Amino acid sequence: MDKKADINGLRSILKKDRVPRLRVLSRSRLVALFVVLIAAALAFYLRQPDAPKPADATADSARPIPVVVAGASIGDFDVTLPALGTVTPIATVAVAAEVSGKLVKIFYEEGQMVKAGDVLAEIDPRPFENTLHQAEGQLLRDQALLDNARIDLQRYRLLVSQSSAPRQQLDTQESLVHQDEGTVKIDQALVDSARLNLDYCRIKAPVTGRVGLRLVDLGNYVTSGGANGIAVITQLQPITVVFPVAEDFLPGVMKQLMAGKTLPVSAYDRGGAALLAQGTLKTVDNQVDPTTGTVKFKAEFANADLSLFPSQFVNVHLSAETLHDATIVPAAAVQYGPKGTFVYEVLADDTVAMRPVTVRAEEGGKAAISGGLSKGVRIVTDGSDRLRDGATVKSSEER
Repeated sequence: MDKKADINGLRSILKKDRVPRLRVLSRSRLVALFVVLIAAALAFYLRQPDAPKPADATADSARPIPVVVAGASIGDFDVTLPALGTVTPIATVAVAAEVSGKLVKIFYEEGQMVKAGDVLAEIDPRPFENTLHQAEGQLLRDQALLDNARIDLQRYRLLVSQSSAPRQQLDTQESLVHQDEGTVKIDQALVDSARLNLDYCRIKAPVTGRVGLRLVDLGNYVTSGGANGIAVITQLQPITVVFPVAEDFLPGVMKQLMAGKTLPVSAYDRGGAALLAQGTLKTVDNQVDPTTGTVKFKAEFANADLSLFPSQFVNVHLSAETLHDATIVPAAAVQYGPKGTFVYEVLADDTVAMRPVTVRAEEGGKAAISGGLSKGVRIVTDGSDRLRDGATVKSSEER
């Protein structure tokens, strides 16, 4: 029994000592693992290549900057003002009947080109012919009465001169003659009115142009002064284009017009690629639109090939003026800075210098400037974003 108790006591002692021993063993392993990780990190750091050293700023600034250059030229520069215009006919007329009646004849085809004075349609003329005959008959009757009154007046004058008739009877006859003259004039006016109405039975084109779609068919009764009329005629040759121009350009354009100069205007299609027609500036509106700050200009085109159609949108180029002996450079050479516009001039030692300039006009990738540049001066057109005043460049000519 004592031996068994000793064995059990020994087992209990061993169980109590196992936990501390395991804790000591785990702590030592953690320390060893930490040392290994530090050694691995140190070895990885030592194997890395040296970090690149910052480039020498002085050496980089001395390296030539590649740029593209072009030479400035002297010549005439056309100042063109682009705008979006609307084709507007000179005249659009709704042809209406002047008298009321039945439409018995139509002489035109839809879309036909007609001239001023051409007969388009006819209203039944018979009622108006009868009215004319009636007025002419009344005129003949009253004219005969007037002729008889005049003969009597001559007789009374002779009798009064011979003291064979009283003066009062002569005065009465003179008044009767004047009364008959007034009646004849009224009758003549009625005849003229009847003839005019008879002429109105033949509806004529008031202007030269193209007839639109027919609005009234044959056999309909038309009335004078109808709102829609029987057809619409639009004048196409010549035709105009109305387009807005910024008020800033108004003084220069008005100066040219006051000098009697003809300003050319070109009309292009909606895409701006195909030239439709060429004309001239006709007139300028009398006020500036305060909401847009623009002025309406009107150009006239012969439109011989009918390439311009009413209400069509076109791109307009107005040749406002020509700058003579202007300095011309590529538009890409002009730079914009806090102090205004400038260009980079390439000097003989392959360095650049900033030259302040004033842009007078720009068109087609070219710019007319003023700023003291002479002909042949080399100007940077590409690569200027890396430049500064005095920088060294390696230039190549623009192609």
